[in-house]
Amino acid sequence: MRSSRRDFLALSGGALVLAACSGTSNSIVAGSTTTAAGTAAEGTLPAKFGVVQRFPSSGLFVPGEVRLPVSLSDGQKLLQSGPAELKGRIVDFKGNTVVDVVGKRRDKGIANPYWEVRAQLDKAVIYTLRFDGDDGYGATFELFEPAQVQSPLTGKPMPPFDTPTKDNHRGVEPYCSRPGGPCPLHDITLTEALKKGKPVAYMVGTPGHCQTGTCAPGLEALVSEHELLGGQVMMVHADVYADNAATTVSPAVESLHVDYEPIIYFIDAKGIVVDRLDGVWDGSELRERLARLTA
Repeated sequence: MRSSRRDFLALSGGALVLAACSGTSNSIVAGSTTTAAGTAAEGTLPAKFGVVQRFPSSGLFVPGEVRLPVSLSDGQKLLQSGPAELKGRIVDFKGNTVVDVVGKRRDKGIANPYWEVRAQLDKAVIYTLRFDGDDGYGATFELFEPAQVQSPLTGKPMPPFDTPTKDNHRGVEPYCSRPGGPCPLHDITLTEALKKGKPVAYMVGTPGHCQTGTCAPGLEALVSEHELLGGQVMMVHADVYADNAATTVSPAVESLHVDYEPIIYFIDAKGIVVDRLDGVWDGSELRERLARLTA
């Protein structure tokens, strides 16, 4: 996350990649196209469709369960509809199937649907997610050894951090870039939330500067769940930039060692990260994850 934030859909090695909010100034590659949404009748797809990666490409995944949200494209624009489920597979670098998968369409409260794919992968190597009927490229990603990943890992304690609150902005202005005014998830710091002995949902995202339509709806979905759950889950939001011009990354982001947004960490009552959503989520997937957290 740097000063130049770009919203793009790029053709990279054949695979379509919709950058979340990584914001690097040199991210756009040749062959960029539009993010305008196209249409497909419910349950139907183009003869050959593109798989649009909605998850970060940077060092993120380690062996274990991985979540791979993807959208679909006709090669020029994102599709607004499609089947409720997509059958697919994850293959190794030789094209051998490692595991069969099913993508579940998610579209509650967001502009463009995505398909949530989850799979158990045990080796730190390069894989490709493919679907029946895709254009032959799919979405390629890599798993890393845990020691190579600096951001908080599932199964490990969440490091405490004094995030900005409404009473102490800690040099972050505005402390919440939510359009229309700050969200209600700034009453306490992450450090304080982790001491409550309750589950915690910690979101990092910049609704006021995110140009990909993920941070703002993602935050609104979390605020809606906060209104429903009340004190069952301690919810904390931290913005990405320390200034309104979006030129300086906030300390909260630097503490996580990540270069993308938005993110939600789900942390149990003992302070252990048990789940995470990266890049994009809708209201239905968020609700399911919170239900697991409070079960």
